[in-house]
Amino acid sequence: MGKPPNLYAFQSADELAPSLRTYVLDAQNSALERHHIFRVAVSGGSLPKTLAQALLQETNGDGKVQFDKWEIFYADERAVPLDHEDSNHRLVKEELLNKIPAELGTPKVYPIDTKYLDDVQELADQYEKTLVSVFAARDSVKLPLFDLLLLGCGPDGHTCSLFPGSELLRETEAWVLPISDSPKPPPKRITISLPVAQHGLKIGFVATGGGKKDVMRQIFDTDEGQQLPCGLVNLKGAERVSWFVDYAAIEGVSFPARRGSL
Repeated sequence: MGKPPNLYAFQSADELAPSLRTYVLDAQNSALERHHIFRVAVSGGSLPKTLAQALLQETNGDGKVQFDKWEIFYADERAVPLDHEDSNHRLVKEELLNKIPAELGTPKVYPIDTKYLDDVQELADQYEKTLVSVFAARDSVKLPLFDLLLLGCGPDGHTCSLFPGSELLRETEAWVLPISDSPKPPPKRITISLPVAQHGLKIGFVATGGGKKDVMRQIFDTDEGQQLPCGLVNLKGAERVSWFVDYAAIEGVSFPARRGSL
């Protein structure tokens, strides 16, 4: 067994932003040293707003976000047009991409191909082909290795569009999976598979608010919680996983949290 995941707790969502920035910059700089590009997968929900808060604020002396070296992928996406209110791409665009100052550069973004919205299997297959084209031929790498995965945690313990009890959690081969009956609307989606979510060089979760405290207690303090999708990422990712939470989200959690800045 490796070391456990890192749990960083802050007074509020606002206060976690500077530490999230430090974490992302560290991942960026390590990736640029390794291969001159920074490959990130992001999910939706409240994450893009927190990420924008972390990356777009003026700070002194902690290095520069080099967006021109970023490649942004979606850890999951809804089978809707890119300008639809349910689209993760639209959310990331509105919260982050549209607000990046010109001097920080423009990231390369990989949205879904909306030609295939009526066929979620094909939509997933096409997004997997995109990953294959970027991360090397399918026969030479078993899984795509993101420099950083930035994920959220639902009140039921789901992450990406991997939901508790879903048969998709047993998938070991595919990189991207279709969903036609998501328990949370909209029903049609695609998501990276659990092995891809567990495989990132760094895996960062952001979870805030008192609505998360029950599931956080499950994930960190119970054996059953380790079988929830977020718990499964924790289990396999171990010390490669870092959680950024506010105090409200971990009220009653016994697992030791580091409070304050990184």
